[in-house]
Amino acid sequence: MFQNTRKKSLIGSALTIAELIYHTTVREIRKSHGNAFMAIGVNVMTAVVFVLAFYVMFTVLGLRGAKLRGDFMLYMMSGVFLYLTHIRSLGAVAGADTGASPMMQHAPMNTMISICSAALGALYIQTLSMLVILFFYHMLVNHIEIADPLSAYGMFLVAWFTGCAVGLVFLSLQPWFPTAMKMIQTIYTRANMIASGKLFVANTLPGFMLAMFDWNPLFHAIDQCRGYVFQNYFPRYTDYTYALIVGAVLVMLGLMGEFYTRQYESSSWSARR
Repeated sequence: MFQNTRKKSLIGSALTIAELIYHTTVREIRKSHGNAFMAIGVNVMTAVVFVLAFYVMFTVLGLRGAKLRGDFMLYMMSGVFLYLTHIRSLGAVAGADTGASPMMQHAPMNTMISICSAALGALYIQTLSMLVILFFYHMLVNHIEIADPLSAYGMFLVAWFTGCAVGLVFLSLQPWFPTAMKMIQTIYTRANMIASGKLFVANTLPGFMLAMFDWNPLFHAIDQCRGYVFQNYFPRYTDYTYALIVGAVLVMLGLMGEFYTRQYESSSWSARR
């Protein structure tokens, strides 16, 4: 109640916010497990299980002939990594601390720091997990070659950004419709098992099937990523700018919704979640 406050410069305020985001990001990373290495290890194992499951499925069903010319496992990983990044960032942002959270009682903590920390924590874990898996696969199984690594990682960031954007919309609506939002989030996650396009490439789809998937920004990110990973694949029906535009629109809608919700949310709402 009685404390001296000093006005900070713009640089000082930026450094304070950056420090808060850093410490909150560390907290987000360690939230799933007390040991940060174990948290990353669990995520690595999840990605490995996903890749192996789809590899076995493609092998049993005899669908390996539909892959691109190149390393089949790299083809699978290029889809699975982006899918997991999109879904994990969505879940992290949608589950971030809101205005009614006890963490908001500690100044200068606010919801924007919580959202940024959740998004950065998901990006850190997914990026590190991807690098670990690619390193061991390259060293122990088969030497891989990526045509344009920086651009491929750029599509990885597009998948992360769009996941954060969708999660921000869910976060803003969850206090109003807690049960419905959890159900819709589950449906969205399950639907993207197919709608993300990680099991096929857009160039091989007929027009009537392409219209079923091109609404999804993750579909565009994965297809464009494979264009940068493989030298002999040139995406013709997808565009990463569409994913960026959709993500930017969803971020603006989510921020407006979060600002409106923050004005009316109370501590008693947490009992409805």
